[in-house]
Amino acid sequence: MEKQPEMKVEVVFYAKEEMLEDLNHDLSLEQLAEAATLPRVISPVIGMPDIHEGFGLPIGGVMATNGLISVGAVGMDINCGVRLLTSQLTYEKKDFSPERLRLLINKIIREIPIGVGGERKSLPSEIIFENICLNGAEAVVNSGFGTQDDLTSIEEGGKLSGARMEAITPKAIKRSRKEIGTLGSGNHFIEIQRLEKIYDEKLANKWGLFEGQICLMVHSGSRALGHQTCTDYTEIFWRAEDKYKIQVPRKGLAALPIETKEGQDYFSAMAACVNFAFANRQLMTYFVRQCFENVFGSELVLLYDVCHNIAKQESGLLIHRKGATRALPPRHPLLPEKFKETGQPAIVPGSMGTASYVLVGTDKVSETFFSVNHGAGRRMSRTKAIRSITETEFESSMGKVIHNLPYQKVVDEAPGAYKDIDLVVDTLVEAGITKKVAKLVPLAVIKGD
Repeated sequence: MEKQPEMKVEVVFYAKEEMLEDLNHDLSLEQLAEAATLPRVISPVIGMPDIHEGFGLPIGGVMATNGLISVGAVGMDINCGVRLLTSQLTYEKKDFSPERLRLLINKIIREIPIGVGGERKSLPSEIIFENICLNGAEAVVNSGFGTQDDLTSIEEGGKLSGARMEAITPKAIKRSRKEIGTLGSGNHFIEIQRLEKIYDEKLANKWGLFEGQICLMVHSGSRALGHQTCTDYTEIFWRAEDKYKIQVPRKGLAALPIETKEGQDYFSAMAACVNFAFANRQLMTYFVRQCFENVFGSELVLLYDVCHNIAKQESGLLIHRKGATRALPPRHPLLPEKFKETGQPAIVPGSMGTASYVLVGTDKVSETFFSVNHGAGRRMSRTKAIRSITETEFESSMGKVIHNLPYQKVVDEAPGAYKDIDLVVDTLVEAGITKKVAKLVPLAVIKGD
């Protein structure tokens, strides 16, 4: 992208030629350019192939700074993320009939509240809200809802340090106390999948992946806690900019030095939201495992859990990933021991009804601050999707995939509202930044409305 006079650093975005037209229909490139005007930003500001307009930094944006933290460069759903669970079962039509798949999703829905405002009527007595905000998935596992092996397969070990309860506003706490272990709505999902293709046999073997394997993805985040924290601290940062003589192009990019009181408070509140989201996915996994074993008699093992919306210190820089996935390559010093030799699995879900991928970063992933795309990325706004995608088109795009909600409630999540996941994934593969390990296709999907 051509450098503009007000930009302090370069902007780089990744897209195949067929994808360029979609970038003319929103403000995502303009938002990248605006991020490049911020102080303390490290070159380049990066746009992933799934980039689309967001609040502040576009979704699919990566920004590294020398100690400047931006609320809008993390986003509303703090630590929205995805985890991949694997079984030892091989797909057979008779075993995974539509009836049995519907039985499974109905059991899961009875255990896990879904949709906007979904709450638990009561929490297990072992689950203490303050504990999960401070200690994340570790608090859930130590309460008996998971295994210690799970923690070795979660980014940051399932806990981001620095969380403080007093940094979270009372409104954020009130809105989220009963949302632990709930799915939410929008692009969040629980999906039963079949592993269709292995691209790297050696790596797949090390990760326990094989063709025909039955797997399951859980995609969710920090629910109302993250949304309210983003809203609250955007206002706090915006009001404090004159105090610290920080200029930003728009409110959505509100940013302050992390050493300020407000910056420290936001990081602590964000860390609490990150931990809540890790705990949320961990508790949902506990119930999903119970349901899966009840229906199919098999255990589910966690391959990996990745964050999408987060800011954290890595190798001396403050890395903001908003709708982007960390993908540490082999031998990276931040890798947990079990992934030192292979690199970390990068889990990239597609849209509802389309394929998902397991990738791994190459040595060239350092060019993107060790980041890759987090999904397919929207090509239509929700309003446009509702207005333009017919029921016939929706059902055709879903094929034989079992889904829990009717067209009217999920048309804004239709595959046609998203970019082509194959084009998105191939963009970084052809750039030499990632390698494909496996491709998964959906059998059944749970969405909230």
